[in-house]
Amino acid sequence: MTRQSKQIVVLGAGKVGRLVTAFLAHSGDYRVTAVDKDADAARAAAAGLPDTRSAACDLTDQAAVEKVIAGHDYVLSCAPFHCNVGIARAAKKVGLHYMDLTEDVAVTKAVAELARDSDKAFIPQCGLAPGFITIVAHHLAQTFDALDTVKMRVGALPLFPHNRLNYNLTWSTEGLVNEYRHPCEAVVGGELVALPPLEDLEDITIDGLPYEAFNTSGGLGSMAETYAGRVRNLDYKSIRYPGHRDLLKILMDDLRLKDDPGLMCRLFEHALPYTAQDVVLIVVTVTGTREGRFTQESYVNKVLHGDVAGAHWGAIQITTAAGLCAVLDLHAQGKLPQKGFVKQEEVSYLDFVGNRFGRSYARPEDGRAEVGRLVEAVRA
Repeated sequence: MTRQSKQIVVLGAGKVGRLVTAFLAHSGDYRVTAVDKDADAARAAAAGLPDTRSAACDLTDQAAVEKVIAGHDYVLSCAPFHCNVGIARAAKKVGLHYMDLTEDVAVTKAVAELARDSDKAFIPQCGLAPGFITIVAHHLAQTFDALDTVKMRVGALPLFPHNRLNYNLTWSTEGLVNEYRHPCEAVVGGELVALPPLEDLEDITIDGLPYEAFNTSGGLGSMAETYAGRVRNLDYKSIRYPGHRDLLKILMDDLRLKDDPGLMCRLFEHALPYTAQDVVLIVVTVTGTREGRFTQESYVNKVLHGDVAGAHWGAIQITTAAGLCAVLDLHAQGKLPQKGFVKQEEVSYLDFVGNRFGRSYARPEDGRAEVGRLVEAVRA
């Protein structure tokens, strides 16, 4: 990739925004402005990084956001999901390409509407789930002549939990509680439906270890809408250690905390410690017909916490930041549509895992990416 003069503004200097800023600054190809409502947090995110500065801004104030993002080429929102509609409106008004990490269905629909007549690209859901999980599922689905079932499962889990929930905070608490509360899009019997969260509990085994998975909101991205009528069943579930779901239902349903997400967030942040010693589990299984035979193919990956850009980061930070930065890179290289609403299904899996940021997801078998590109070229 040749050196670019792209100006990037990263909104939100929290767990993921800090790593996005570090990734882009160390790449040598972007000039970055780190922005947060907390000026100290923004300065800390930019400290010691080349071609990086900081600014403070109330991310819920659209006029203030317009002012701070002016003069840039891209706005990357790592802010809480409820800030993103205002940020997207600001990006459209100022004339910037927009990307975010939201898992919220309503926010994504609002962003898609803003993108309808824009000459800039609006690319929401660029993280792990939604984001990379969608890219993988679409990639596998395309290899079948006819689809039957697509199952998408993701877990961001502590390696050493020491509480009855078997859970630690590793990412946005607001985002976590949001996905436990809202209806979950799915395809059932070929029809687009909404399923209740925390239901359809299933057992799942990965490398001989037991886990559970259950419905959560937002992880599908736009896949359900894209594949309705093309697949019999398609769904997304979060992976947790066994027993987590039942305790959640006590909190969310019996104690009615689903009606008070603010209190739920405060309870989690009071009682569940943050950890950067985590693992991200990714499982996609697709069944269907290939060359006349009923066939199953699965993608399984584990990403561990580790050192990146001179500091230690959690696995959920690494995977989420890598997803956003890889999509930015691919768009800047002209490998994605340059205007309008861009779905994660439009991101090539082979381009993604071959990208310098996307390699954070690399498995040994992904070394075949170049061979895959040659096969695609021959087919074309």
